Amino acid sequence: MAPRQSPAKEKLIGAAVKVVREKGFNATSVDDLCREAGVTKGAFFHHFPTKVDLGIAAAGAWKLHANELFGTAPYMAHEDPLDRILGYLAFRRDMLDGPIAEFTCLVGTMVQESYDSQPSLRAACQDSIWDHALTLVDDIEAARKRHGVTGDWTAESLALHTQAVLQGAFILAKAADDPQAARDTADHLIRYVRMLFNLPVIRSEGEHHG
Repeated sequence: MAPRQSPAKEKLIGAAVKVVREKGFNATSVDDLCREAGVTKGAFFHHFPTKVDLGIAAAGAWKLHANELFGTAPYMAHEDPLDRILGYLAFRRDMLDGPIAEFTCLVGTMVQESYDSQPSLRAACQDSIWDHALTLVDDIEAARKRHGVTGDWTAESLALHTQAVLQGAFILAKAADDPQAARDTADHLIRYVRMLFNLPVIRSEGEHHG
């Protein structure tokens, strides 16, 4: 079992997850993070030499959070891997409600600002995004075999495509200042996956295929 982190370090990581999603990485200052965490700047620099180091730690924590959240979600109980895939997408769509900063992706936000200027942070964001996407690969491959679906695409490419669409949905929601733009995009993604697997496109995308 991993040793528990210090309370100040945990608070700073939690503050980064919250504030960066609200303001963006570059606009978030060390003072903002300390204020949100309720710690001193001395405590900040004791645990993190720079804001980028905190961003990297936050990306790692975000990956662990995603693994736990989606790994224990109700759709994981479905026996058919295709039901699990569609359940995952419906679960993601249903999360797109309320304040935009509360459902957008921390690592997607950070990588848009840092991909060229902060290679270590970009790498941490890529690791988080790819790690989550690849959790879908086994179910996609199993669903292809079970349902006899062929084509010149791979399970990995479809898994990454789902993340590209969802990250784009977050951007649309931010641009429009309206979660509906993201939900509409997620619904189109569900329709697309249903068509790939030769299923009828249904009006209520949360339904299962069986």
